[in-house]
Amino acid sequence: MSIKDQLLDLATKRNTPSVTIAFNTHRSSPDNQKDVIQLKNLVKEAEERILKEYDKKEVLDILEKLSQLPDELEVNKNLESLNIYLSKDTFEFIRTTWPLNQEGVWIDESFAIRPLIKEINRNKEYLVLYLTQKGVHLYEALNDSIVREIENDDFPYTEEAYNLSHLFSKGNRQSNQLKEFYNQVDKALLRANLEHASPCLVVATDENYSLLLTVADVPSIYIGNVSTDFNSPTQKNEFMKLAWDCIKDKQHKERESYIAEMHEAVGKGQVITDLQEIYQAAIDGKGELLIVHQDFHQAVQMLDDRTFDIIDDPTENGAIDDITSTIAWEVITKKGKVFFTSQDEIKDIGKIVLKTRY
Repeated sequence: MSIKDQLLDLATKRNTPSVTIAFNTHRSSPDNQKDVIQLKNLVKEAEERILKEYDKKEVLDILEKLSQLPDELEVNKNLESLNIYLSKDTFEFIRTTWPLNQEGVWIDESFAIRPLIKEINRNKEYLVLYLTQKGVHLYEALNDSIVREIENDDFPYTEEAYNLSHLFSKGNRQSNQLKEFYNQVDKALLRANLEHASPCLVVATDENYSLLLTVADVPSIYIGNVSTDFNSPTQKNEFMKLAWDCIKDKQHKERESYIAEMHEAVGKGQVITDLQEIYQAAIDGKGELLIVHQDFHQAVQMLDDRTFDIIDDPTENGAIDDITSTIAWEVITKKGKVFFTSQDEIKDIGKIVLKTRY
């Protein structure tokens, strides 16, 4: 199950108590042994909070699940962080590829899903089209890794089947044939990429990337090029590092564009910065774009369905540890966009800001 599917499942679950434990982890030994110790400490904190807030008889099953957590932890599978979701009917470990800005224990009637929203924001699924005169390959990629090579009736294109060396020879006739070939490759990519669901990064010479764009049926699918030399084709691990650097740069620019959009919306009176007003606009479906600085968290005590008091102690009985998770989910489910950012430019407006639709 993908992170997105897990988020959709966890966000709709309601149980009292719902326990979320999140902390940064280590990929390799011996450092990953520290993760067991940290988890034991977080389990102890969770147990103490539950016993403080609930009658022991009502939470025996939760306490039993908590006691099992250190034994259930498979440290050799750890990535950059671990999110554990535990309630009467839930017992899930979700490993993520990005470190957390806030570690700890959250206890509420719903799970703390903010780390998963951030993971989805940061994860990037895309295609990599690798053009060489020895062959043309298409890969599915996630962040800096190849998930799989697409092999179907079209891909890969091999030297034996297409005499690629001849196509890449100099001469007007070969140039026209190369255009026809690239148009064929482009159509094959569209067949493999139904509904244009995934953007495609190309690994090719600059000249041949430009040629591909001139014959492409949907040029907007191609989001950039990692320049390579056909005479010494780059190894997969090398071009994927370059590909991920390119994707991260595009993500950074995308966040900058959304921050610029938010600044522009201020002048149009479309931006809300008061936390309670943001919450109310979000549940009313008015949120078009929510940007939250990664350092911002806020515990609240709900007074009714629409209002709350801001509190300093997230362990207070009945408190929502971080209202930003709830706000973010409300915006997402009502077709708005949500971004968590470390870029301080957003602080000129506020640490949490909402652009409204109207």
